[in-house]
Amino acid sequence: MPNYATARLNMVENQIRPNRVTDERLLAAIAEVPRERFVPKRLQGNAYVDQDLALGDGRYLMEPVVFARLLQAAAIGPGDVVLDIGCGTGYSAAVLGKLAGTVVALESDAALAEQAIEALTELDVDNAAVVEGPLDEGYPRQAPYDVIVLGGSVDAVPDAIADQLVEGGRLVAVVNVAPTVGNIEVIHRLRGGLSRRQLFDAAVPILPGFAAEHSFVF
Repeated sequence: MPNYATARLNMVENQIRPNRVTDERLLAAIAEVPRERFVPKRLQGNAYVDQDLALGDGRYLMEPVVFARLLQAAAIGPGDVVLDIGCGTGYSAAVLGKLAGTVVALESDAALAEQAIEALTELDVDNAAVVEGPLDEGYPRQAPYDVIVLGGSVDAVPDAIADQLVEGGRLVAVVNVAPTVGNIEVIHRLRGGLSRRQLFDAAVPILPGFAAEHSFVF
């Protein structure tokens, strides 16, 4: 049987920490959450490889290094209310639950949402609630949020989602600038407006509903 605890420690110390992830709270959270619990059984042996893992129906568990750097950019505090958009099977919500006060984990796929609920219940993550709904609308019912995390790449961040940030809140996402290239971007709500900052290149699969509509010119 694979030693997942050792693999998890190796992932943190040999993949994530050397890639400029210095937030010790975040590193500890990732070291505690069993990533293998959130992927199909046939992929559990690859759970700690630094790659996106297919969950089915075009959905993916984000590669560990990009995921860690995305969350570090969000600067999540222990009292923060976080909206996790595209939680998939619940891995991101489990990690966020160790960093934040409350996590609202939004998922559009009913089967994935059910898996997330089962996994979070099994792991006693009692400060994260899974809700179903369209990902590109966010979850205004519980807004505003201190932090919003998009669990995949987007061609653009909808204003309707950014508007769900509290004053001083942060949104983090991988925003595509070319078909295979994206940037981790941090959006701050300040004095009623939005400021955007690009941090570094990253490439992860796109979230459903976030692809730009392209028009043709004849």
